[in-house]
Amino acid sequence: MTWDITGMAAIANIGASPEEIFAALCAGQESRRPLKAFAPDKYRASYAYEIDDRPEGGGDIPRRATRWLTTVVRQAVTDAGLDEDLSQIPVLVGTTMREQRSLELWWRENADVALEDLHFGTALKAAFGASTTYTFANACSATLYALGLATDMIELGMADTVAVAGTDAATESGFGTLDRVQNDIPDALRPFDTTHKGMLMGEGAAAVVVQRAGTGNGPVHARVRGVGMNCDAYHATAPDPDGITRAVQDAYRRAGVQAQDIDLVMLHGSGTPLNDVTESSVLRRIFDGAGPGPLMTAIKAMTGHTLGGSGLLSLLMAVLAMKEGTVPSVLGLTDPIPEAAGLGLVQGSPAAVDPPIALAQVDAFGFGGINAVAIVEAAR
Repeated sequence: MTWDITGMAAIANIGASPEEIFAALCAGQESRRPLKAFAPDKYRASYAYEIDDRPEGGGDIPRRATRWLTTVVRQAVTDAGLDEDLSQIPVLVGTTMREQRSLELWWRENADVALEDLHFGTALKAAFGASTTYTFANACSATLYALGLATDMIELGMADTVAVAGTDAATESGFGTLDRVQNDIPDALRPFDTTHKGMLMGEGAAAVVVQRAGTGNGPVHARVRGVGMNCDAYHATAPDPDGITRAVQDAYRRAGVQAQDIDLVMLHGSGTPLNDVTESSVLRRIFDGAGPGPLMTAIKAMTGHTLGGSGLLSLLMAVLAMKEGTVPSVLGLTDPIPEAAGLGLVQGSPAAVDPPIALAQVDAFGFGGINAVAIVEAAR
């Protein structure tokens, strides 16, 4: 069984649509900026990948994550040829921090934030009449978890159409925690390069409309073949190779594919040494003996780690890579770590693809061993 992706939308530091973001990734320009939301003199890290929509003169404002969420849901629904009445369409939201930044601003600066503002369902009901909304705070895998649950809902006959979205704004508590737990402080996020030191926060939102195959009103961007997920609970922060391997294999089983069928892997690529080594080692084993192997890229080198929405944002970039026949390179990757030897990491400039990409694998691995892997098929 497959599920049609009929609507897409995204916002990140490098663009306000999936097409703008993809073009920026292909251009490969450095996108990190000096930290703006919080006082940089309080932290060791001084850079982030923030969306530039705050007032001039500095400072922060509440409900940014909610505003991006309603924007991308509206754009994705419009892209799918649907009206904005979502009273009969479930909306699944993946996130890491939810509206925690708004709560921080209320606590520290007495910002005008009501209790109901902290729940995304409030804004979704006001904007779209959405009556069935679920929020999944599943760390960095949240949106792929939501995508998997959306396909389950359709397969079980609970809905023919589901909107899936993710959003996260940088929070000071999250930024400060990373600043203290990372041994080395990066000045840029450099996944799979020997210079990698850790992750830096990004901001953004992404959304898709998923429909039962053949029921949509407009063109199909791509098809979801299957989503594998698990929670291995191996460690609070350290990834487990076995847990990740099981998630990949589960995705293959659900999609009815094998390793040699995969043409592209959108890596989790958080830039932390342990995650990069683990993901590389797992993929080397999975693709050992699978022919030349797929091309691989990691977009967090330009978007930063967009937390809960990062998996869905990578999925959208995979869809555009299929459409455009181009895979963006990993910004700053000049000396890959030894564990990545033999993997098809795209370096230097975008890779033109011929024959076209038919199947893409999207990785998302979160704290606590929350793993999710999606398999997406080109619409041809």
